[in-house]
Amino acid sequence: MTIRSMTGYAQVKGQLPSGRGFALSLKSVNHRFLDLQFRLPSESDGLEMKLRRLLKEKIARGHVDVTVSLDRAGDENAALNVSVNKEIVGGYVQAFRTASKDFGVPGEPDLNVILRIPGAMELAALPAGEELEQAVLANVQGALDRLNTMREEEGNATARELRDRMQRLAAGVAEVQTHRSSVQKAYMERLTARLQELVGSQIDPARVVQEVAVLVDRSDIQEELVRLGNHVEHFLGLLEAGGEVGKKLDFLLQEMNREANTLLSKTSGLAGEALKITEAGLLMKAEIEKSKEQVQNLE
Repeated sequence: MTIRSMTGYAQVKGQLPSGRGFALSLKSVNHRFLDLQFRLPSESDGLEMKLRRLLKEKIARGHVDVTVSLDRAGDENAALNVSVNKEIVGGYVQAFRTASKDFGVPGEPDLNVILRIPGAMELAALPAGEELEQAVLANVQGALDRLNTMREEEGNATARELRDRMQRLAAGVAEVQTHRSSVQKAYMERLTARLQELVGSQIDPARVVQEVAVLVDRSDIQEELVRLGNHVEHFLGLLEAGGEVGKKLDFLLQEMNREANTLLSKTSGLAGEALKITEAGLLMKAEIEKSKEQVQNLE
C-alpha cells in the first residue's frame, strides 16, 4: 500500500445545466484526526452530508477544507442577479400611504429607506440545490483522485528520506555496539581513580573488580541497543507495508528516543574511547528528532 502525506491540494471545475460554472476545491494539511471544514453555497446541507460521507471513505486523517464556489463572472445575466422584492417594497409603500392618510401627515415614501429594509433587494435565485448537488457529486471523485495523487507523491518522498534516516540510525547502533566493551574499562579506570582518592594506593584488585562488575551490570547498554535495533526493523517494515502508518511510526520514534536517552544517561561522564558512544548516541537522537518532524505529516 502507498504511504500518503496529509498535505495536498486539488481543484476541479464544471458547469451546471443552467450554464453557470462552479469549482470544487480540496485543501488538506496535517492534523491528529480527520477534520472536515466546508464552505458551500447557502442551502447546501444535503450536499455537505454526502460530501462528508464520501471524504471519510477516502481520507483517514488531516484537516481538509472543502470549498464549492459558483462562477458569477461568467454569467451573461450578471447584471440581472440583483432584483427587487416587490411584495416587501409594495407592502411598505402601501403602509406608508395608509398611515399618511389616516393621520393626515403629508409625505411620500423614500426609496433609499425602503431598499435598506432586509429582504427588499435580493440576489437572483442560486441554482436549485439538486442541480448543484448532482454536478458537484459527479466531480468529487476526480478531485479526490488528484488530491490523493499529490498526497501520495509527497508521502513517497517522505518515506524515502525516512528510510535513509533509519539506515543512519542503524549504523549508529552498530557503532555503539563496537565500543560497548570499552565501557567496562572506562568504569574500572574511573572507579579505581576514585577509590585511590578515598583510601590511598592500597586497593584490593579483587574488590575493584567486584565493584566494577556490579556497576557495569547496572549500566550495561546492550538491552537498549537490542531494542533500538528492533524498533528500526519494525519502522522499516511499516514503511514497506504502507497504508495509514503515521501514528504507529510516531509511537515507534517515541520509543527510540526513550532508549537513546537511557543509553546516554548510562554512559555519561565516561572518558576515552567510551566518549564515542556519547557522540554516536547524540547523532542517533538527532536522526530520531528529524524523523519525528517528518512523520507528523504522514496519514
